[in-house]
Amino acid sequence: MITGSCLCGGVRFEIDRVVGPFELCHCSRCRKISGSAFIAAVGVLRSDFRYVAGQELAVSYDAPIIDAPPAYRSTFCGRCGSPVPDPTSTAGWFEIAAGLLDGDLGLAPERHIMVDRKAGWYAITDDLPQLDKAALLAHRGAT
Repeated sequence: MITGSCLCGGVRFEIDRVVGPFELCHCSRCRKISGSAFIAAVGVLRSDFRYVAGQELAVSYDAPIIDAPPAYRSTFCGRCGSPVPDPTSTAGWFEIAAGLLDGDLGLAPERHIMVDRKAGWYAITDDLPQLDKAALLAHRGAT
């Protein structure tokens, strides 16, 4: 069991496991959500996720569509502003900001994604694979 929460602890959840991927996304929207050079996010199955408390504190914002639907949805705690999982999502798989999770996941990031949109002031200095948007879509099997 892996537990997680927002900064104020009002939104709490648990997951049975992380299925991956564990990616570092450099797109401008993820940078704005995280307030950093990238957001570290892990993949979780909806069936492995449960809210423990504070689901009613989750607030969502749908950013304007840039390339194609769906909209980029940001869900956050209405009290402290931390990113939290979207309680209305019906997707079978979704991503959770890794910084929300308590304890050691026993995993390391697998790749940097959206590197063609990374901040100019940040240099990637590790040896992880770097995928631009086209490579990411190819990797995920999209056309």
